[in-house]
Amino acid sequence: MHSLQFRPMAQHDNGYKNLFSHPQMVRDLLVGFVHEPWVAELDWNTLEKVSGSYVTDDLRDREDDIVWRVRFNERWLYVYLLLEFQSSVNEFMAVRLLTYLGLLYQDIIKQKMFTPSGRLPPVLPLVLYNGVRRWNAAQEISALIEVPPGRLQDYTPHLKYLLLDEGAIDESAPLALQNLTAALFRLEKSRTPTDMVQAVAALVDWLQAPEQTSVRRAFAVWIRRVLLPSRLPKTELPEVGDLLEMKTMLAETVMDWTQQWLQQGLETGRQAEASRLLERQLTKRFGPLPPTVRTRLAQAAVEQLEDWAERILDATSLDAVFTQDTQ
Repeated sequence: MHSLQFRPMAQHDNGYKNLFSHPQMVRDLLVGFVHEPWVAELDWNTLEKVSGSYVTDDLRDREDDIVWRVRFNERWLYVYLLLEFQSSVNEFMAVRLLTYLGLLYQDIIKQKMFTPSGRLPPVLPLVLYNGVRRWNAAQEISALIEVPPGRLQDYTPHLKYLLLDEGAIDESAPLALQNLTAALFRLEKSRTPTDMVQAVAALVDWLQAPEQTSVRRAFAVWIRRVLLPSRLPKTELPEVGDLLEMKTMLAETVMDWTQQWLQQGLETGRQAEASRLLERQLTKRFGPLPPTVRTRLAQAAVEQLEDWAERILDATSLDAVFTQDTQ
């Protein structure tokens, strides 16, 4: 069926990759958020993970792909899922996917995994994005290419990917629907510790079977190492090895953490607003900013941003705004 690939930041990347290494997560992602009639015809009993290591012609290995496939009308369907958790939107994501799908098809050709008619199997390219800003990049590669004259248009490549912009997804369906991916999205967008406790409690109820031990552990690890540190960066967190332990810990500490959580939210919101304002001021004064400067602004404390903002008044170049920090 499908080939999935992810691209997050360190712990976030690994945590999501670990979760979507479980077939139940993949199934719930497609059933809950890919609203296409053919999804109902997939044979979930055949869902399997295959090699995600592709070797390009210059022998560079790609080890960050996860590939799944599932039977569909007597043939395999591949889905390529790319997790995009960068702070900014990748304008040329369609080009990246064109490269990745080319590598996937090369691998399929080498293994002679053709359809009964001798053709290559279909692939669904799917991008899962969880950035703060809404995704606005072109989803069709031809939209990135200047329109050529005459019949040259016949040779323009075409590739469209399916986008799941997590911030724009409505995952508010009742928890009774028992969709693991919806629960994951709800956890990521939880506004209070109470919201998190409710989502974790639902997961504990759903994942009681012995064969679900691994996915329970994956959720517990992701919450402990990714979600909670993003909400409470200055809080010492105990090691938790299971979702039931996580539920108990959250229930016991929810009142203590609520005030910390709210304060962190206020500080983060203030930083984000200050960063965006300073980015606009610098761009207006010195022109488009390099990615390194935008990253520096996004990571700086509010006090540092305020200091840089004062320097804009006298600085004659972009470098001059930041020079004093390296002296």
